[in-house]
Amino acid sequence: MTWMDYAARQQAAVRVMGDQHIDLLAVAPSDDMQYLLGYVPHPDERPCYLLLDSGGAAFVVPSLNATEAAARVSLPTLVYTDAEGPAKALTAAARALGGKAPRRIAVSDTMRADFVLTLQAAYPDARLGLGSLVLGPLRMRKSAEEIALLKRSARHADQAMRDAWAACRVGATEREIGEAAAASFRRSGSEEVSFTQVASGPNGAFPHHHSGDRTLRPGDAVTLDLGGRLEQYASDLTRTASMGKPSARHQEVHRVVEAAVGAGMEAARPGGLLKDVDLAARAVIERAGYGQYFVHRVGHGLGLSVHELPSVTHLNTQPIEEGMVFSVEPGIYLPGEFGVRVEEIVHIARDGARRVSELPRDIHLISAG
Repeated sequence: MTWMDYAARQQAAVRVMGDQHIDLLAVAPSDDMQYLLGYVPHPDERPCYLLLDSGGAAFVVPSLNATEAAARVSLPTLVYTDAEGPAKALTAAARALGGKAPRRIAVSDTMRADFVLTLQAAYPDARLGLGSLVLGPLRMRKSAEEIALLKRSARHADQAMRDAWAACRVGATEREIGEAAAASFRRSGSEEVSFTQVASGPNGAFPHHHSGDRTLRPGDAVTLDLGGRLEQYASDLTRTASMGKPSARHQEVHRVVEAAVGAGMEAARPGGLLKDVDLAARAVIERAGYGQYFVHRVGHGLGLSVHELPSVTHLNTQPIEEGMVFSVEPGIYLPGEFGVRVEEIVHIARDGARRVSELPRDIHLISAG
């Protein structure tokens, strides 16, 4: 990505702001800032803002990060010290952007509350709204370059899953297997290990289980959910393994979940609605009698963030568009027994959904001998 690419993104954001009657977009250090600038200073308690309006852009930064920002950001930069605080810099930024007091400000969705309060104090007459009103529609539609990066990131997740499977053995702890996956991400060159969730046996019934000291045992179903970040773009991959031959119950539940993934992917095509993806997957699980054990939406967007728009729920009537990237990850969670979730990240092409992982979706068999 070049500075011209980021400038084009900023201009696209300004056009959406005009459509939404938003006067100012304020973005704190976050994936939103990465999207618009290609740079994010170290996030801490010191307020830092990218401010964008129809007249241009300005960057408010603490003196601690000013030298680095000057080398990375080709924008008017307003610097403040720890002693004086950001109020004067925000006033100067308003002048740099044309001097008009904004009536509606969109702030990045993940902005710290104290940063929001500082903005409110600087612009007391403005109404605040969510930055996703502006950036959501832009970030949802990935460019060919972004999709290529997501595919490369997915290769690292695929390898981390293989290495996690290789670490599975009777007596190994969930945490040890997660550490093997994390080491794999680092060997592959991922700059961040986002999560390595390993849920064995009854822990698999907790969709967001924290890997712990439970040891793997013969007959366990094991759910592995892994993610990292390569060149800022995220990966997210879930598969299920079995310690030895899976039980008949495990095989049945996995067949249902895998069929639900296929139904959801088939519904994920331009011209359909996002709710169709959730409903198609959910119908498979409900017909099999497990509807009450599918306790979440079927998917979420993926890009610079592990979870971003769109939210793939049964109520989302937004049209599916070419360039969208999201997960299809139905699950069945049986309290006290086990859980099964299988996740595919898909990008929407003209002819339908194409997955980014190259791993099969069947139960991975691990020797329990």
